[in-house]
Amino acid sequence: MTLSATAGNVFAVPVIEVQALFGGKAVLMIDGQRRTLSIGQSSPEGVKLVNADSKQAVLEVDGKTKSYRPGGAISLSYAKPAHHEEKIYADERGMFRSIGTINGLTVRFLLDTGATTVAMNKSQARQLGVDYRMHGEHVVVSTASQNVKGYRVRLKSVSLGKIKQKNVEAMVIDGDHPGPILLGMSFLGKLKVEKAGDVMKIRQRN
Repeated sequence: MTLSATAGNVFAVPVIEVQALFGGKAVLMIDGQRRTLSIGQSSPEGVKLVNADSKQAVLEVDGKTKSYRPGGAISLSYAKPAHHEEKIYADERGMFRSIGTINGLTVRFLLDTGATTVAMNKSQARQLGVDYRMHGEHVVVSTASQNVKGYRVRLKSVSLGKIKQKNVEAMVIDGDHPGPILLGMSFLGKLKVEKAGDVMKIRQRN
């Protein structure tokens, strides 16, 4: 199984202007777009308002924090977060399998666009430290052959190569089903998935 990742283009925002400050908020002009941010919020361009008072705004850009006063143009540039792409190649059975992580632990996935959520059996959940009995919601899951008991849970993080998502819905199924952990639509549904022959391309949506 092969995984490859390519970073997206890098863009620069040449000018950020602090236009106004009021009540823990700042009005910024970023690359020609006016953004009103509250303390702790980040703009779509990746500029975070760390603090603000009547005199200045503290901005975090590309991991760097600095104070700025209204009225002047601020020359800044930073790398926009990359939109990663992964390529998964089918095995001899035509199945798309890959290595990834759940809650930071390495797992083997079977990519399944027909599965509603990420799905695993109880043994796999225990190995990953997923406390489905304490924190899961009891549900009945329909499989190909029968209805079985399951638990709806939330995973702290799920990653496939460089693509990572947090707070991902998953299902823990009572028994030994499924065999491999299914990487279903609670993860894949937020991405752009294209299948061409024996190659599945998965990329973050713009």
